[in-house]
Amino acid sequence: MKHELNFWVVGGDMRQVKLAQLLSDDGHTVHTYALDPGPEPVPGLLQEQNFKQVGRADCVVLPLTVSTGGGLLNAPLSLSEHPLVPILDRLAPRQFLCGGRIEPETEALARERGLTIHDYFAREELAVANAVPTAEGAVQLAMEHLPITIHGSRVLVVGFGRVGRITAQRFAALGAKVSVAARKYEQLAWAQAMGFGAEELGQLAGWLCGYDLVVNTVPAPVLNRPELEDLKPDCLILDLASKPGGVDLAAAGELGLTVIWALSLPGKVAPVTAGAAIRSTIYNMLRELGR
Repeated sequence: MKHELNFWVVGGDMRQVKLAQLLSDDGHTVHTYALDPGPEPVPGLLQEQNFKQVGRADCVVLPLTVSTGGGLLNAPLSLSEHPLVPILDRLAPRQFLCGGRIEPETEALARERGLTIHDYFAREELAVANAVPTAEGAVQLAMEHLPITIHGSRVLVVGFGRVGRITAQRFAALGAKVSVAARKYEQLAWAQAMGFGAEELGQLAGWLCGYDLVVNTVPAPVLNRPELEDLKPDCLILDLASKPGGVDLAAAGELGLTVIWALSLPGKVAPVTAGAAIRSTIYNMLRELGR
């Protein structure tokens, strides 16, 4: 941004810590609340113990996701629980309020107070940027948990959206034999055009016995008992999908399969990159509104 703004970064994980640092590095005044990265204060950040001065904020950034349920702020780095209502009560409609993956309950609480929460996670530029650390995190997990090299392994990527496409590319670049399972014919055509095998998502049962690794990116039930029964006992399953995920975990457990449900990978494997992507997205949103 071309001018200094007053930011409050409220709650969240290491992505928000890095976001706050980057905003400060850009010359903004940055307050943090319910964001305690450690015993030592972070240089350049004003760590607040209460919400009294938030009325001066130009922009208030809530975490990704905003709530853990039950009306509580998502604040895994804080030692205390923080209800959302007292936080929202302190804000004014004139302030730019944003958060990621906003639940209907949180949106309703804000609307009751005349507030609009802008969802930065719904922005295409952030979704694309997040796909890269998600895919790299999947590669990291596969290397840590597979007893074989990625090179030469047979990998199935379920879903061919942003994350699926970049994940397939990353594994192929390491020498894996990659196939893609998707519902849409155009996605299957793109997969074949990019050199991947193609499987119809609804017809996987009976065709999965040869894979060493299955990576799901679809946030809906796609790997159920009939599909899981076809997998080799030592096949690793990585579920990159957000809740509710795409794997029948109970059936996988009964079958003795290893499933890793890898939620929020960008914040875990590349918090600086993830924080920078959120910063860029927030700047874009502010520019569009003439802030």
